[in-house]
Amino acid sequence: MQRKHWISAVAATAGFAIGLMASTAFAQTTVRIAWYSDGNEGEVLADLLKRFEAGNKDIKVVLDQVPYKAITENLPVQLASGQGPDIARVVDLGGVARYALDMRPYLKDASYWEKNFGPFLPWMRPEGDSSAITGFMTQLTVTGPFVNKTLFEQAGTPLPGPKATWEEWGKAVKDVAAKVKAPFPLAMDRSGHRFFSVAVSEGAKVFDDKGEPAVIDEGFKRGAKLVYDWHQNGTMAKELWGSVSGTAYRGANDEFKNAQVVMYQSGSWQIAQFDKTVGDAFDWVAVPSPCGAGGCSPMPGGAGLVAIKTTKSPEAVAKVMDYLASEPVLSEFYARSLFVPGHLGIAAKGLDYAGATPQGKAALKVFSDQVAQISPAAYKLQGYANNRVIFNAVISRLGQAISGEGSLDDAYKRIESDVAQQIAERKK
Repeated sequence: MQRKHWISAVAATAGFAIGLMASTAFAQTTVRIAWYSDGNEGEVLADLLKRFEAGNKDIKVVLDQVPYKAITENLPVQLASGQGPDIARVVDLGGVARYALDMRPYLKDASYWEKNFGPFLPWMRPEGDSSAITGFMTQLTVTGPFVNKTLFEQAGTPLPGPKATWEEWGKAVKDVAAKVKAPFPLAMDRSGHRFFSVAVSEGAKVFDDKGEPAVIDEGFKRGAKLVYDWHQNGTMAKELWGSVSGTAYRGANDEFKNAQVVMYQSGSWQIAQFDKTVGDAFDWVAVPSPCGAGGCSPMPGGAGLVAIKTTKSPEAVAKVMDYLASEPVLSEFYARSLFVPGHLGIAAKGLDYAGATPQGKAALKVFSDQVAQISPAAYKLQGYANNRVIFNAVISRLGQAISGEGSLDDAYKRIESDVAQQIAERKK
């Protein structure tokens, strides 16, 4: 009996040792990615990550898919407290840059990143840093309007031409909405970034000769007056921007896909969603960015996938990022997500958007062609580390004026004060 107990003990010890060796052999490093989606890109990424895990058994990637609001409002608070994910998809590239990990020491080939992502790497670097590689663009975006072509046809109103002004578009969509009883002639994302697609076209320079913020100029005022007047005369419905306050974002995706909006000023990231959700309910088209006193410039942008420096596994993070940024993987991601490439090599070769409808492919061409119209002021604003401060101040104070909480002149003074104060706080 004693011998049996001893044999059992030895067997149990051996089993424990084998189990320990097995668990050690298959120990996994977990990498967490915080990710938001505009369309189907979260599904595409999840599929690509399954393939990565199949070839890298030692790394487990957890994809936390969260609302856009969680990225813009909750993530910065987490990062400031020293917490957060290992990797995050963000739009406030300058704001998050201070929390970003320089992956250069861990990457397989830093020169590949410099060659293919070079123009966009400064967007994601901490202020004063000229060499860090912290992430890559999951897509380049271009602002611009989507138009419900069916509503124009039903109203018997011709579409304005490619060089039409914002004023001409405003009058046309208001006329169409009146004829077909559409509740929203013109909708625009309640976003500082989207507002500047109007302001820059109206001549806003945003910065002075020394490169310091000088937001309120005549071009800015022309853009602000347009948006303000549109809300007063019914071209834009107050219930969209008025449904939120402060710096809160408000889109009109649902209203557009339900054929309630004649023209929706948003951007190229919406193509995949509308390609899927609108279906054949009505004909929609992307049109060139309307013109103003300063030209016909859209705003560039995009979301970056950025490594976070508080990660405990920088080597694993860099391995995941190297995989996702590789040309074959990223090409598939862009093609399946219907995104404009943020990779110079892929952009030069072109992509076959096989999954897109004819409407989707036509929209992608319109937005891709618009890249040539982007003004230096728009690029400078997008690459500015504190651009989120400007965007938030503008949308908050302009929103107050639209809602009747003060005049436009009050809004201009408050914007200047907010920008100066918040940038000073960031520099402390």
